[in-house]
Order: sequence, then C-alpha cells, then structure tokens
Amino acid sequence: MNVRKGLPGGQYKPLSDQDIKKIHETSLRVFAEVGVQVNFPAARELFRGAGAEVDEASGVVKVSGYLVEELVHKAPPIIQLCGRAENGELDCEIRGNKVYLGTGGTALNVQEPGARDSRRAKLDDVLNMARLVDTLDNIHFYMLNVYPNDLLVEEVDVNRFGAGLNGTRKHVMGGVYTIEGVRNVIKMAEIIAGSPQKLRERPFISMVTCPISPFKLDESYAQLTMEAARNRIPVVVPVEPLCGATAPITLAGNLVVQNVDTLAGVMLAQLTNPGTPTLYGCISSITDLRDMKYLSGAVEMGLMNAAAAQMAQFYLLPYYATAGMSDSKVNDAQSGYESAITSLMVALAGGNFIHDAAGFLEFCMTASYDKLVIDNEIIGMVMRAVEGIQVNDETLAFDLIKKTGPGGHFVSARHTRRHMRSEQYLPQLSDREDRAKWEAAGAKDARVRASERAKEILNKPRQPAIPSDIRQRIRTEIPGLRSLVMD
Repeated sequence: MNVRKGLPGGQYKPLSDQDIKKIHETSLRVFAEVGVQVNFPAARELFRGAGAEVDEASGVVKVSGYLVEELVHKAPPIIQLCGRAENGELDCEIRGNKVYLGTGGTALNVQEPGARDSRRAKLDDVLNMARLVDTLDNIHFYMLNVYPNDLLVEEVDVNRFGAGLNGTRKHVMGGVYTIEGVRNVIKMAEIIAGSPQKLRERPFISMVTCPISPFKLDESYAQLTMEAARNRIPVVVPVEPLCGATAPITLAGNLVVQNVDTLAGVMLAQLTNPGTPTLYGCISSITDLRDMKYLSGAVEMGLMNAAAAQMAQFYLLPYYATAGMSDSKVNDAQSGYESAITSLMVALAGGNFIHDAAGFLEFCMTASYDKLVIDNEIIGMVMRAVEGIQVNDETLAFDLIKKTGPGGHFVSARHTRRHMRSEQYLPQLSDREDRAKWEAAGAKDARVRASERAKEILNKPRQPAIPSDIRQRIRTEIPGLRSLVMD
C-alpha cells in the first residue's frame, strides 16, 4: 500500500505572525519577571552557572530573554527518530512541518477487541499493542501507550521498553520513571543496536519527561531529563496546562504557560548537554469546569496544539504534539469525530510527532485495541489531506483531456492506471460496498470490522522483532525483565 508519512503540513495557521510574536514576548516576560520553580539543586546550579537569577529559598529561577534564546538555539532543529528497518523506511525525520502520527501514553486501562468495558492494563498489553502497531502501516511510531499495573514502578521502564522493542521495529518512545530504569533501557538499546555509538547514530528509542504546569520543574523529572540528556538520548519535555485549572481560561494564556514550561525543559536539557536532541512538547487541553475533568477530545485541544506547532516552528524546534483522542467510553460516532477533527487540525498545522493519535478513549485513560485499527484508517485519511493536491503537467492531464474529448471516459486510460493507487487513499477498514453486498457480508459496522481485524492480527503467531541471540544476551545482562518480554 501507499504509506504517507513525513509529508509537509503547515496549510492551517491558527496564529498570525503578530500573534506568535506576542506569545513569544509574553513568554520572555514570564521567564524574567515570574520565573520557573526548579526543585532539583543540580538543575538550579546549571541555570545559575549560565547566568540566571536563582532564589535558593523558593527555588525560583528567573532567566533573561537573551539567555532563553541562547539556550533554546543550542537544541538541534532536526532529530532522527529511527526505526529498525535496514532501508530506513521506518525512520521519522522530525523537523520543520513534516508530519508523523502514532500512539501515545500512558493509559491505565485497556479495552479488549470487541469489548465495551475496560480493565487494568498489564505488561502483555504493551507487547500486544506493539504487535498491532507493527502491522498497521499508517501508524508511524509506537509510543508506549499503557502502564503495566502488574509491575512495581522500579520494573516498569525496562519491561515497557523491552516489550515495545520486541513487538515492533518502529521507533519506540516512552515516559520514564526511575534513573536506574533509564540506564537499563539505554543499555538494552545499546545491545540491540550493536554498540553505544550505533545507538547514538541511529536512535530507535526516545524518552519523555514532564515538567509540571504552571512553571515547575520537579526534582524527579528534572533528574530524568538530565539523565537522558547526559546520555544524548532524544528527549521530549511536554507540558499539560489546562485552561481554567493550571492555565488561564483563554487559549492564548494557555499557550503562554505551555510555551514557558516546555522551553524550561528544553533549556535544562541543553544546559546538561548542549546539542541534546530535544523536542518542544505540547499536551495542552481544556478543563470541564463542571467537575474539573481533563478533556481529551475537545476541539480547543486541536486549536492549541496546532498553534503550538507554529511556536515550535518559530523556535526552529522539532515538535511533539497531541491529537486524536476521544472522551467517549466506546468506539462510537463521538470517538470518530473527536479523533478525526483534532488529528486533522494538528497535522495540517505541521505537527511533527503527533502522539496520542491512535487508540485512546475515555479522557486518555483507556487504550482500545479496536480503536488502534480505526485510527489507522483515520490517520491514512488525514495524511492524504496533508499531501494535498499536486498540480503539474502530468496531473492536469491536458493531453488526455484533449484526446478524450466531449462525452468520452477515462476508465481505460493508462493515465488512470498509472495514478489510481497513488492519487486516492485506499481504505483498509471503511465499507464502500452497496447495501446488498454489505448485508450479505454480515451488515458489520466499523467497530465490528475493527475488532475482527485486531483479533486477526493478535491471533497470528508472535514474530519477535529482536533476534534470538540478542534476546538471550539481554536476558542475561539486563536485570528485572519479565520472561514474556524477551520470549
């Protein structure tokens, strides 16, 4: 099939150039006049050494606009997030307005194929989700999307990454929880790559560490950010300011908060190790002010993440965005329209690494096997929209139009055969049969068809993505791995 990935977006611009300038200038005022609370002493020392003003009593660090820009510009504008295909076909080049979409994390629950209820996620769900992602071509990367509730927190990092890496050859990104876990994940990836140098040359893992909105780098995530940066592993520092809760109710005010928060993380990574591949991150959304719930399917989330794409492009930073989730509890019409609208908005804005775009229901609390299949279809359509309309002599087809003339047809033309598979998106899940054929096939709706496809993939024999000799070495050298991870 024709897999569309890495195509240039940027057609949709919710912010004007003047809007971008105002958000940037207001953000610099926040850094200089309000500051960011940095709760890890070693991180405060890095800011102090660079010339920032540090209040030890409160932990607040104030940074001049000049220093903000100097540090941010140390981050590379292009990051290669690689897969493990020899020809590089699974790589994602994160830069500019190139667009990729995939899964996100980290849901506590899963919804099994065909189910309407949910249960707590386990380690084998991490592996099975990876197997689905590996097969679903329009999902470009695997961000570890569930939290294995059957593990102790000290066991989570190495087992989640291990299961992901053994389940798919696509790029694996994940949140991390302990310093020792980060170190063991990196060691495991170096074994798979063949050497530390080969992993740095073609990084097929990346990590997520989260500042706290508004304006707080807590001790744990500051340490994790610095550990990833010291090892030169690509890292994203996404933030989740919520309108009316941890950010102003206005979308513009939210954008200021999220801009300051993520740039603080970018600066910390660059202070730790200049040139560390670091993604500008946004998970902004709104709050349901009736009961203070986080909302994941709101159109305003799409607006803010699309606008944040423009801010990342302004700073020449690779961009980690959010889109494609739903607040629905099941795979119904609501889950479809919420996911499609936000994914389309952020992709058309040129979001680079759009996570959460496959599989999430129920305020990002539940990962659905069926929805992975449904979202694979949505992403395929979204990328066709990003591709747009190519206009050249070949596609205008004047000579063919002239030859065919009034009242003719184009069905048998070589031009039709040449372009029929590349010009149109060919659905893998959607039904385009007439009613009689649809009824004869069981009158199945999209949810049922998705469930059948998920079961078909998962019922096939497992094909480990890591060679057996390397799995054996990992079992020997990496502590804490559960047996199913490297089977």
